[in-house]
Amino acid sequence: MIDFGFDKLALIGAVALVVIGPERLPRVARTVGHLLGKAQRYVADVKAEVNRSIELEELKKMKTGMEDAVRDVEQTVRQEVDTANKAFEQSWAEATGSGSSDQGYGSTLRTPASYQAPKKNWRLKRGATPQWYKQREGVRRHVQSGAARVARFRPPGRRSF
Repeated sequence: MIDFGFDKLALIGAVALVVIGPERLPRVARTVGHLLGKAQRYVADVKAEVNRSIELEELKKMKTGMEDAVRDVEQTVRQEVDTANKAFEQSWAEATGSGSSDQGYGSTLRTPASYQAPKKNWRLKRGATPQWYKQREGVRRHVQSGAARVARFRPPGRRSF
């Protein structure tokens, strides 16, 4: 960077005062200040953009490294699971005495042929509800006529004959 000391700045100010004049010097100084501020902001923006791009590249490198590590771990876990699965199937075949282990897990566990899914009986479910719950929730337990229901819910004190 350019190194300006106090003596150099004073010399530039004196020359500017003589060349520009005392009337226009404040306006020119203000304009120069604005231009220098814009230049500093532009330089700061460029620095920030460069830093962001460097950080982005570092993050991409870190991401690829993590993905490689995850793939390696996944492969080792799969290999271990496969070896454990083969060992289990072999010991299972030896324990059950079956000659081949190609049958898999589902062939040994079958549902009995006599099993039937329970039927959905609405009345049975309705009857299994306790009376105290029906009373608390206002479930009808007896058949009522329309007039009886109106009379039941009529506000007290009003009777019509």
